[in-house]
Amino acid sequence: MNTIIGLFIIAIGAIGQSSSYVPIKKVKDWAWESFWLVQGIFAWLVFPYLGALLAVPEGHTLVEVISSGEGAALKAMIYGSLWGIGGLTFGLSMRYLGVALGQSIALGTCSAFGTLIPAMMVGTDLFSGKGLVLLIGVSVAIAGIAVIGYAGALRSQNMTNEQKKAAVKDFALGKGLLVALLAGVMSACFSLGLEAAEPIKIAAIAMGSKPLFAGLPAVLMITAGGFITNAVYCLFQNVKNKTGKDYFGLPSGVLINNLLFCALAGILWYSQFFGLAMGKSYLTEGSVMMAFSWSILMSLNITFSNVWGIILQEWKGAGPKTIGVLVLGMVILIFSLILPNLLS
Repeated sequence: MNTIIGLFIIAIGAIGQSSSYVPIKKVKDWAWESFWLVQGIFAWLVFPYLGALLAVPEGHTLVEVISSGEGAALKAMIYGSLWGIGGLTFGLSMRYLGVALGQSIALGTCSAFGTLIPAMMVGTDLFSGKGLVLLIGVSVAIAGIAVIGYAGALRSQNMTNEQKKAAVKDFALGKGLLVALLAGVMSACFSLGLEAAEPIKIAAIAMGSKPLFAGLPAVLMITAGGFITNAVYCLFQNVKNKTGKDYFGLPSGVLINNLLFCALAGILWYSQFFGLAMGKSYLTEGSVMMAFSWSILMSLNITFSNVWGIILQEWKGAGPKTIGVLVLGMVILIFSLILPNLLS
């Protein structure tokens, strides 16, 4: 029962994350770098900070909790800065491929690297026992992602340039695939950051923090590192493209509109890791499902992002065969979520 509750909480977070790029369409008169920086303030600083406060036991401070992890905070921030590169290119993959295909490729790569690398780092044998179950689960998830990617290729072949641009304004398949793959590899560093920050979680529980919230300070450290990487790039682009006026030169109504939708995008994006941290507290420590939790989150993100892709008509103009392949890929992904539990 606890496993079902944990998976349900993770799924709620995945629904939020997959919806986080929808508010982009409501932001007006801002360059991409301006939107990305402002939503990042909410997604990677404001809401993770508020979430981390839930883990602070009575009589202690957030600084005490974070600093009690024996240097884990710094390691988490370093991984976070590397993950920030993935987050930056992740946004670009949405720009070139759309919500559905962009998230599928990027998150699929992220799922594989973010699940298997931490397992190998702790010496898990991927060809026997729990490690083999983990490898099979990830392989099935990758197969589902590959099928979704094939659906995207079919869509590209069968759509005119005008249809592609109508669905995704800056659609560019070749450039988008390269960016999405890079985003996936670098985004896996978030999973490595969570592993490195485990001493913070353990220390928080020892201080009296509720296990449900104890993983949230670690999330803050990783996202703070990622924010630094993204802020440097976005500010550079503001100077290069002379878009710094975006923050100050808009009518108050438009500025308020943009801030509200950036905040909405930020809290929706953060909900995935808020849900992951809480959902993992219901999973058995050291179990296959715990090790597979990162892949579960990524697979759910992909599934729900493709639902949004259909709602936003990014697949409009694709034939029945393409839609059939897309649905098959989503079914395989969903199957991959329950397979490790069946095998273990």
